[in-house]
Amino acid sequence: MIKREWIHAWLLLAPALLLLFAFTHLPAVQTVFDSFWSTPRGRRPAVFVGLDNYQRMLADPIFIKAMVNNAIYALITIPASIALALSMALFVSGKIRGRGTLRMAYFTPTVLPLIAVANIWLFFYLPGFGLFDQIRGLFGFGPINWVGQPTTALYAITAVTIWNQAGFFMIFFLAALQTIPESLREAAALEGASRWTIFWRITWPLIMPTTLFVSVNATINAFRMVDHVFIMTQGGPNNASILLLYYIYDQGFRFWDTAYAATLTVVMVAILCVVGIGQFFLLDRRVHYR
Repeated sequence: MIKREWIHAWLLLAPALLLLFAFTHLPAVQTVFDSFWSTPRGRRPAVFVGLDNYQRMLADPIFIKAMVNNAIYALITIPASIALALSMALFVSGKIRGRGTLRMAYFTPTVLPLIAVANIWLFFYLPGFGLFDQIRGLFGFGPINWVGQPTTALYAITAVTIWNQAGFFMIFFLAALQTIPESLREAAALEGASRWTIFWRITWPLIMPTTLFVSVNATINAFRMVDHVFIMTQGGPNNASILLLYYIYDQGFRFWDTAYAATLTVVMVAILCVVGIGQFFLLDRRVHYR
């Protein structure tokens, strides 16, 4: 009987496992394999080049620029998105008028297509006529080409990402806040604890597992962003806003250098694995309230 149930279980899992292997694991193995070969061109087949692609990558100034930009992008978007999402969740978790409408408004940017979001923000950033320059004009400031100059292009994309993903993370924080017994807050309030003390000593420790989950997702999002860059700046000007995934796209689909794109992909996945595993193993023991 147990063997029959075991066979039944594997038969139910087989379609999902087949799709997972065909579209995730097999391409991942193929990408690692391709990173050690040259790109085939026309009748010239691919040849084994060993670590030449990795040596080329380390000497590539655009790759270094993309990594620096991605580090800046991640250092801003991860904490800012988490802080904004938590602030929104705390606000809409209370008993306020129009709470459902506010929750829907906060979550709306998440359900919008990324291409549509990028185009909307392009209108906001339009020099002279956009929303931000109109507001600046009220205070006597001149227009700025937000996405067209190296000093602001990367930060313009960063702001769009924070606005877009904070509502998604808010849902997780909101669910975590609703699992906290109200009796804990009431007991602390009776003891004279302030709102800040209640948050710092009760709420924050109890939602730390959710915070860890959200931080891992925010880290992954920081390295897989390509839509906003493609629509708003295409990595420019002068590679000022180029990110690693967009550089991979550029090499693989614009210049058709698939071997080098595979090498960059291996490095990106390795970075995500190290950061993700590090977050779980280093922080997991500290996120549970005891």
